[in-house]
Parts: sequence; C-alpha cells; structure tokens
Amino acid sequence: MAKSAAPVPPPEGEIRIANLADALGERYLSYALSTITARSLPDVRDGLKPVHRRLLYGMRQLNLEPGSKAKKSARVVGDVMGQYHPHGDQSIYDAMVRMAQEFAQRYRLVDGQGNFGNIDGDSAAAMRYTEAKLTEAAALMLEGIDEDTVDFRPTYDGEHQEPLVLPAAFPNLLANGAQGIAVGMATSIPPHNVAEICDALQHLIKTPNARTETLLNYIQGPDFPTGGVLSETRETIVEAYKTGRGSLRVRARWSKEDLKGGVWQIVITEIPYQVAKGKLIEKIAELLNDKKLPFLDDVRDESAADVRVVLVPKSRNVDPEHLMEQLFRTTDLEIRFSLNMNVLDANQVPRVMSLAEVLRAYLDHRRDVLQRRTRFRLAEIARRLEILEGYLKAYLNIDAVIRVIRTEDDPKAVMMKKWDLTDLQADAILNMRLRALRRLEEIEIKTEHKTLTGEQKDLSSLLKSEEKQWDKISGEIAELKKRYGPKTDLGRRRTELGEAPSAVVIPIESLVEREPATVICSAKGWIRAMKGHVEDTAEIKFKEGDRAKFELKCETTDKLLVLGTNGKIYTLGVDKLPGGRGHGEPIRLMVDLGNEQDIVQLLIYKPGQKLLVASADGRGFIVNSDEVLAQTRSGKQVLSLPDGVEAQVCTPAEGDMVACIGENRKMLLFPIDQVPEMNRGRGVMLQKYKDGGLSDVKVYTKKEGLSWRLGDKTRTETNLRDWIGERAQAGRLPPQGFPRGNKFT
Repeated sequence: MAKSAAPVPPPEGEIRIANLADALGERYLSYALSTITARSLPDVRDGLKPVHRRLLYGMRQLNLEPGSKAKKSARVVGDVMGQYHPHGDQSIYDAMVRMAQEFAQRYRLVDGQGNFGNIDGDSAAAMRYTEAKLTEAAALMLEGIDEDTVDFRPTYDGEHQEPLVLPAAFPNLLANGAQGIAVGMATSIPPHNVAEICDALQHLIKTPNARTETLLNYIQGPDFPTGGVLSETRETIVEAYKTGRGSLRVRARWSKEDLKGGVWQIVITEIPYQVAKGKLIEKIAELLNDKKLPFLDDVRDESAADVRVVLVPKSRNVDPEHLMEQLFRTTDLEIRFSLNMNVLDANQVPRVMSLAEVLRAYLDHRRDVLQRRTRFRLAEIARRLEILEGYLKAYLNIDAVIRVIRTEDDPKAVMMKKWDLTDLQADAILNMRLRALRRLEEIEIKTEHKTLTGEQKDLSSLLKSEEKQWDKISGEIAELKKRYGPKTDLGRRRTELGEAPSAVVIPIESLVEREPATVICSAKGWIRAMKGHVEDTAEIKFKEGDRAKFELKCETTDKLLVLGTNGKIYTLGVDKLPGGRGHGEPIRLMVDLGNEQDIVQLLIYKPGQKLLVASADGRGFIVNSDEVLAQTRSGKQVLSLPDGVEAQVCTPAEGDMVACIGENRKMLLFPIDQVPEMNRGRGVMLQKYKDGGLSDVKVYTKKEGLSWRLGDKTRTETNLRDWIGERAQAGRLPPQGFPRGNKFT
C-alpha cells in the first residue's frame, strides 16, 4: 500500500492568528469605505462620482471638445477603462449613456450621436455604434484643469495621473443631481435650474450667513428634465432642504382637450422624472383590463418627439379631476422623489448637508480654484518676465551674443557670466531661432513686459483681497447665468410649481360605475350581489339547508354595514361582493367574523344616519353611522358586551318614538330623546325583563303610528297610549294581532 504524501508546509512569512469576526469586520469596513468614497457618493464640489469624473477627463484627453468631431463611444470607454477606471466596460458605457440622455440629465455633459435610448425605457445601442463628445457644460467643468487648479493622483496602475476633483465652473451637483446607493447610506439629489442656482450663489456671496429659507426664494425647488408639476407645500420643501432629507411629490402635466359634440379627452404632455413612458402606459392598460379604472375607456400613445399620451373617458359626464386623481394614486403619473443630500465633503467625509451648506461648499471650492489658478498664472508671468528681460539684454548686445554662440565651446556659461543672465534666460536665448533674433525689437519686448507687469500687479492684488476674489467669482457666476438664463431654451424652467393636493376623498361613485344591484345574504352567511333590482326573489336558489335572511336593493356604489353578534360593525363595498351566478361567498372570508358568531343586521350605509343599536340584555344607544364605518376587515367594536350577551338589534333611528318587544312578549314605547347618543359602550337600559331578554326594537313616528308585519300584510296601530311609558320599564302585553315571533318585521 502506498504511503500518503507528507503535508505541504505553509509558505515562509508572517502568520497572524486573528478572530474570524474581527478579520471579516476589518475587510468589510474596507469594502464599505471604498464603495462610499470611490463609487456611490458624489463629491460636493463637482457633483461627480469617480466614473463620471474619469469619463469627462478621459474625453478631454482625447480632444473631444464641444467644437471637435465626435469619436466612437467604444474608443472613449476603452481609454477610460484602460487608463483610469479598472471596472467593466458596460458599467462605464452605462454611466456615459446617462450623461448623454436629455430625459435623464437636466444639462447634458456628453453630446451623444446615435441611439442613446429614449424615455420609453429602451436601451441605448451598443458602444460600437454610437459616438460622443463633450458639451459646453462639461467644458466648463474642466475649465482650467491644466492650470494647477486641482490636485492629481496616480491612476490604478501608476502610469498616469487623474484629477481628484474637477474645477467645476458649472454647479453640477445641484444642476444635474445625483443618485447612488453605498453601504449603509445612499444619496438622492434632484436636478435644479442653473439660473436659480446662480441667483442663490450671488445672494450667498453677499450674505454668507444666509439661511436655507432665504435661499429657497431663489431656488424654487427641483427642475426636472422631463418637466412635470411639483405638487408640494412651501413648508415641506423648506423642511426638506433645511435638513437635507425629505420627499417631494411630482405629478404629470395634463390638460383637458375638448373635441366635437361635447366629447373630451385628457392629454398628458409631461411625465414624472425617471418614469419610463412605455411601462407607465402598460400599467394603465393593465388596470384598465382589470376593470380598476371604470371611467377610462382607452389609453393611446401618440408621442413623437414630445410626450403625448391620450386618455379617453367612457363618458363625457366623468369628472376629469376625479379620473386623474385616481390615476395619480394607482400609477406612476405621481411619484415621490426622495431628497437625501448625502455627499462627500472636501475632506472626503460623507455627510448629509442642507442647501446652504452645499452652496457654501461649492463657493469655497471655486475660491480655492481661483486662488490656485491665479498663483499658477503669476508663476507663468514671472517666468515670462524673466525671459523677456534676457531677450532685452540679448537685443542690446545681439552681435556679441551671436559671436559668443559661434566661437565659445560653452556659450551658455559665458553668456551667464558676461551679461549676468539666469539659467532660464540663457536657455531661452540659445533656443531662439536666428530668424526671431533678427526680428527682435526692443519696443515689442518692453510692451509685452509692461502688459505682463500690469497683469502681475492685478493678480497679486487679487490674491491679497478676499473682496476682489468674491467679486471675480460673482462675475463668473453672472456670466454663467447669461449662458443658461431663463430666456434660453436650455435654461427655461421646465417643472411647474403647483400646490399640494388637498386631502379630498374621491367619491366612490367616481371610482365605481353606478349600477343597480340586489344583495342577498343567506342565514348561513353566504352573500352575493345580483345585477339589477330583482323583484321576485323567490326563485333564488341557496345551498341545501340554507335560506334567504337579508335582501337589499341598492347600487354598486353603496357600502353595507354588517352588525355581528359580537357587537362589531363591519363595512363591505357592494362592488367588492361576488356576482349572483353562484351561491356567493361566505361573509366570514371578507370580514373577521368568527364561526361561533352570527350576523344580526345588514344595512345600507347612509352618511350621517342615526342608528339604534341594542344587546340581548336590553341595553342600547344611538350611534352616528359615520362613526361605525370601518376601514379594515376587523371592523369597529360598537357594543361593549358582557360575557354571555350578544348584540341583538341595529335599526335606523328615524322617528320620535322607540318600541321595544321582549322575549317575554311585553312591549314598551317611550320617546327617543330618552336614549343617549354614543360612539361606543353598553348604553342604557331600554326595557327591563324578569325572564328572557330583548327580542326586537323599532323606531317610529308617533303621528304615523307603529307598524308590524302579519304574513304578507302590514298592520299600523296609532292608539298605543296604554303602552307608552318611560325607558327601562317592563311594559305590557302587545295589542291583539301582534306576531307570535315577537318581531316588528
């Protein structure tokens, strides 16, 4: 038998024993930090994530300026991936596509040529088919990047340099917004109008301690590329921008378009931001097929270059406001855009900022860029002045300079010693062509020297004066507003500022088509709704051993109140009941009514109606029907019942007298004003019993008399003086001819 191989010893080096939880925590923390700072959260200064920053810088390196010819997107993606962004080419291309989409970016940073997708949700063509270059806004983002305005760092392979942040002469963070999900945090910033941002920046320069509330007098709210209506209150907007967190309601823009013959249709011309039009129409069509939009007949997409979605109502009598309100509630014609201004500050620390903090951070960055650019220009001027002074010395001694260059072995050293030249001046003279020397004129040298000296003085003064720096930045912002002002096509505000929708309850008849119906509920609790008002219910069939208990002629827009023996009242919509072809469905499947409990009464809900409810022990009270309307299947507890007592009666309290009949066959009549009105409880004693309990209660009008049914006939009795008493009395035997079942109906 062969011997087993000896175990391979571990490689030489440090072996560190660590707790698994600590090792995992350390590595996950590193991953989380990388995701937050290098992938998902934008920098507050330029509003860009690393992939977007690398794309813009890589396109600039390819000389894809706004006035140049576009190049294949595959070339751009390849260069960015190979030199700056070591991730998948598809993720890079997706980021580039988004920067080129008019419906995704308020101010595009990439000028795309070819199929870059559409608002219907269709994807862009492959990168080998499309071309791209930078836009003017992107050029502003990169303006001055070669003038030491920002810091650079080595790329992932160490062969190139990439900027840590862009100079950002364009306020990209607020202008285009940003979205991202990191580890344990996320960001969601909507786009805004650049002209309004410029006004807010100008105010902040003049008033550094300006509050967010004041700045919102200039920035009125988000300005989405797809337009729409911002339907939110001023207070909500202020609170969201003040804390950096909130939620803003955005609705589609629509209008009523009148046609011939009094017919009309609704036309949607703008949809909310980031909503795919194709999926939106599919959702509306799905709801239409499911009959959840009873007043909508058809939806059509007549869009071309602009959005045009047509909604055709079933009837011209439909209220367009109610129809649109239902669509807002059930589709993405209304969305909630989350505001979460979580960004990386100048020290790369993630935090949620208010609007004032975001604008201040941008201004501080622009001042830093201005100072660095000024120092860079001063260094260039100093170098040029030094060269010009050397040229002037060479001009004054041009023949001797030529002779030294021709005869000396080391002309540089000789010139530096003879004419007191610096190393830079000597190199500049030696590198000059003879043709330039021949044309060299003293006046030209002195003119350029004077001009540069004046510029040097101005720039030095600029560096020393904070006021002048802010004036310079203010001028740049004013120039930016001219380019993107409200009178330009790109700068015009697209999102309308509307009012927050009031908490208006849509009438049920606006959501359900009104049709006559007959509700049948059996003794065993099976319920159904038959179309129309059925006059002859004798032919209606039930399950074996079952029979009809309640029959109500109503409409599909009605609601039903169901009183159970447990003292709870449940609410059912007639339109939600099963049809009348079969035996229906058990009502216990629709509400939380136990098998040990039964249905006491089934009524049609009427707003504001008074109901008299009573339990089997003779206690009861009057309750408003609006107070017993339940919103959930668990119902509302109305009668508080002791052990062993069940609810017995629920009847409309329409009249001035109450008639009670007990199981002991004694009847009592008393004025209804002796019964209190309550929302919940046990109530007061209506009638006392020595044996048994309450059988039935009826409210009637004294002048019209008390009626009860005898078979197929109805008897009305007005001479009831002997039975009238006070509440809580025992009563006396009813008049002759009263039903033996002790029921009024």
